[in-house]
Amino acid sequence: MTGKQLRNSILQWAIQGKLVPQDPNDEPASVLLERIRAEKARLIKEKKVKRDKNETIIYRGEDNSYYEKTLATGAVRCIDDEIPFDIPQGWEWARLNHITYIIEDCPHSTAKDEGIGFPLVRTPNVGFGRLILDRVHRVSEAVYRQRNARAIPQTNDLIFAREAPAGNIAVIQDGEKVCLGQRTVLVRPIVRCINPDYLAYYILSPISQQNLVDKSSGTTVAHVNLSDFRPYLVAVPPIKEQLRIIDRVAKLLPLVELYGIFYSKLENLNEEVYTRLRNSILQDAIKGKLVPQIESEGNAKELLEEIRTEKKRLVKEGKLKKSAIANESRIFRGDDNKYREKKNGFVSLIDDEIPFEIPATWTWVRLDDICTYIQRGKSPKYSLIRKIPVVAQKCNQWSGFQIEKSQFIEPASINSYGEERKLVNGDLMWNVQPSAIAGRC
Repeated sequence: MTGKQLRNSILQWAIQGKLVPQDPNDEPASVLLERIRAEKARLIKEKKVKRDKNETIIYRGEDNSYYEKTLATGAVRCIDDEIPFDIPQGWEWARLNHITYIIEDCPHSTAKDEGIGFPLVRTPNVGFGRLILDRVHRVSEAVYRQRNARAIPQTNDLIFAREAPAGNIAVIQDGEKVCLGQRTVLVRPIVRCINPDYLAYYILSPISQQNLVDKSSGTTVAHVNLSDFRPYLVAVPPIKEQLRIIDRVAKLLPLVELYGIFYSKLENLNEEVYTRLRNSILQDAIKGKLVPQIESEGNAKELLEEIRTEKKRLVKEGKLKKSAIANESRIFRGDDNKYREKKNGFVSLIDDEIPFEIPATWTWVRLDDICTYIQRGKSPKYSLIRKIPVVAQKCNQWSGFQIEKSQFIEPASINSYGEERKLVNGDLMWNVQPSAIAGRC
């Protein structure tokens, strides 16, 4: 489990009531929600907020199904298909816009970085629960007031990123006087009833993140619509349990971060050990150190003679060009223990090419002298018709040959390829580029 996976697990346990124990003496969340409705009614009467015509109450019926009642009309509907998980006794479900004072979108424009002034919170500045104000863009007081005309961000407000990346949310801390940048949303919870850190953890939980992404729009970049965000379902615990949850999470997250660092180091070490071990085994194999040599099995010189005889037969039968044997070389070790190569009647010293010592029964040979065909591929005409696969470099993996990664050739063009380009069992494919996979065979 990676550090991120562990963090996500902790958040998921937290919002499902599995991270800290429930206390039966806690005031239940139903009382909290009643207090929220009373508070909103007071603010509506004082004309400080507008009445929500779609305000609802979510409750569980005698049949254990969840129902939502619209207060203005009395209409009731079953919402079982919206409930993502079970919650403990004493918890309640509520819509995000019903447990907050405001959910306000930012101006749909990009403010120029003026270098000095108020921090401009853009989506990259919205971190995991906290704002990232290093190297933040800044704007003048005039721009600050213009962009915050709908609502001035204040301590304990949350800033939500609608895209790039979508889903991050941060709580404004004491002393952070900021301006809303593009693609951000200001959320003001009713703090006496909904702890802002708990709400942030809830939205940052993996199930919330997935739900928000699933509802997002945009073909290239996920974009959360306010019409989906405002009525988002929130599991509301008793206020005292909210405090226990954030206290536990706050203690665990530094440990999780430390765990993540060590996990990454372990993963890197495992990969390094694996790579070194693999390379060591391969190196021992090609040096004749991996398995013992058995004299009764013959030697490589005899094998090479068989190869030469076979290639001559193929040339005679017209299955191989004469050039395949015309330039054959013979590599041998002289009485002075130096390696030489005889080719086209000439003998040359090739000691500087010999990379390592080999057993007495082995011999050195040029690659083309033991192959019948060596040629690089060429770009084909691809097709959506999944009939004839085309081997690409990505098909060659250390784990093996992966034909499922291939694309497909236009069937009509296959006749333009010689038989030698059609792969058969025993052929080897060698990547020559890009450099990251060059040499994989």
